Amino acid sequence: MNIFEFRNLLSSEDRKEKRKSFLRSLIKSVETGANGTQDYIVKRGSGKNKIARAR
Repeated sequence: MNIFEFRNLLSSEDRKEKRKSFLRSLIKSVETGANGTQDYIVKRGSGKNKIARAR
């Protein structure tokens, strides 16, 4: 591997790391259970308007 290839390899790795960190910064964390997103409410049937639980 000559110097030119080595420099290209380093610069490409640097660009990959910058891109990864940029994409990570765009991801926003969400609050679990906010606005009723954690539990499912039964819409029809004998258990209407009750929260469905996993057994």
